[in-house]
Amino acid sequence: MKSKYWIAFSSIEQIDSSFILKLYEHFGDIETAFNSTEQMLKKIDSLSVKKTENFLRLRDKVDIDKTFSEVETRGINFLTFEDENYPPLLKQISNPPAVLYYKGKLFECNLEKTLAIVGSRKASSYGREDLKKIISGLQNTDICIVSGLAAGIDTVAHMAAIENNLKTIGVIASGFDYTYPASNKTLYQSIENGYGAVVTEYYPTFEPVKFRFPQRNRIVSGLSYGTLVSEASLKSGALITANLTLEQGRELMCIPGLISNPNTQGIYKLLKNGAALVTESEDILNALNWEIKKEQPSEQLVLPMMTAEEEIIYKNLEIEEKGIDELMNITKMKLDDLLMNLTTMELKGIIKQCDGDRYKKV
Repeated sequence: MKSKYWIAFSSIEQIDSSFILKLYEHFGDIETAFNSTEQMLKKIDSLSVKKTENFLRLRDKVDIDKTFSEVETRGINFLTFEDENYPPLLKQISNPPAVLYYKGKLFECNLEKTLAIVGSRKASSYGREDLKKIISGLQNTDICIVSGLAAGIDTVAHMAAIENNLKTIGVIASGFDYTYPASNKTLYQSIENGYGAVVTEYYPTFEPVKFRFPQRNRIVSGLSYGTLVSEASLKSGALITANLTLEQGRELMCIPGLISNPNTQGIYKLLKNGAALVTESEDILNALNWEIKKEQPSEQLVLPMMTAEEEIIYKNLEIEEKGIDELMNITKMKLDDLLMNLTTMELKGIIKQCDGDRYKKV
């Protein structure tokens, strides 16, 4: 089984996808590439001597079968570069992932209509609300929102996608043994459990170290036909993704914001350099030349499965909206438990927050 050699390559932290693919393209067979000798590798032009030495030294320590089993026992799916189901759009970029690990329902996402959304981790309330409004205009379509599952704009993008019945793909900068940020644990689970997929190029044990975040960005834009930037300072990681979008020949779009906000300096720089201006969802469709057909809502609302505690909360919101204090008194739940349930129900799209700490049925 060839796939275990892809996984074995991927488990070596000191080499990257470009190294793996260079060997694969030279030898035309991943097993031969993995078992290559020093003399065989010396014949490959422009192959890093240091990476070659690291590979040969570390390769002999890899237990191929155990490495593969570690992925399987964690319930992680994967696609290798030679897999026929590997996303064609991602394969077109200059440095595609050798292996794409994923959890969730990747192939229920429409990979023909993918929109990346990136922006500041410290997004303003204006930026958050503007983005929610634009995503709501795409409600009930087959568009898939791609983002990085980071705090701020990424989180808003994923949650707004779920709230508007859109599939979403989260691209993370670590292996699946880590959840970063920890505050997004429920969001990770919601995406994996039916709202889309969480993907990464990293073997499960790889930590979310700093240099992996800009590396991750090429996959966010690489999976997408266009990238929408919502708030970005001049030194923002979102600008890295914006530049990658242009390098990959994809459409770049920006949401304008308050000129007094430092997080819009990067936005206006991109707009001055030719990025498309987006103030409503129709601008995205025009920029990407997409025609969409909205799903017609069924006559009878089918609610997602709820826990016993969620059913109690839902029943008490049937007639009118209620605040957290009211819900605590009625349900007798502890504050932490109540807040966790409310967040999960928001992600399921059955309630929404309104007027501060008040909640109502959707």
